[in-house]
Amino acid sequence: MTRNEEIRASYKTLGKIGTMYDGIVTRSTPLGKLMDSLIWGLGKELAAKWIEDALAPIPAGFAGKLLEVPVGTGVLTMPLYKSLPAAEITCLDYSADMMAHAEKRAKALGIANVTFAQGDVGSLPFADESFDAVLSLNGFHAFPDKDAAFRETWRVLKPGGVFCGCFYIAGAFGRTDFFVRKMYVPKGFFTPPFETKESLQARLEGLYTRAEVHNVNAEGIFCCVK
Repeated sequence: MTRNEEIRASYKTLGKIGTMYDGIVTRSTPLGKLMDSLIWGLGKELAAKWIEDALAPIPAGFAGKLLEVPVGTGVLTMPLYKSLPAAEITCLDYSADMMAHAEKRAKALGIANVTFAQGDVGSLPFADESFDAVLSLNGFHAFPDKDAAFRETWRVLKPGGVFCGCFYIAGAFGRTDFFVRKMYVPKGFFTPPFETKESLQARLEGLYTRAEVHNVNAEGIFCCVK
């Protein structure tokens, strides 16, 4: 098995035992497959592509210090961390309930090199230039103070370090935009204002020495070097 195939296999198992969100992002349940297709327009291959693209900047054998914020339930990243035993990984989330799911997954997979901390991305409890990589999956579209989140993730990253991940961007896939306006925002899952592909590119170029942005439907995927 390739690294991506191993991670995909883990998703199928982990998604079935988690939250509704887990089932959606991993397409591991009938409801998850329906919502992934209906709301995000993602079939099996596109659903795998956005996850793999978002994680690709973290190389095989990575052995530095990595911060993931927010970790959520850990369904997308714990299989990755299992393949990085030499890395020093810190997972932070504002929600203790969400983080509890991630901790259970880490324990189930026998991952010993991950530390969990509760905290706010807008005021990270870490010193300047503490991490070699910062990873953020599907968090920025929910953060209430996005400016602070961008400043703080930049602050704790070392020069030459990588900031990467993904989140919802507006204007790239109309069907998703509709559901975000009518369902995700009213329910408090997502918090406007939202970036577009163009505004995200401009913002990241203003912070980082190199920034690349592309999208898979409404998933904006980015990789930056400080």
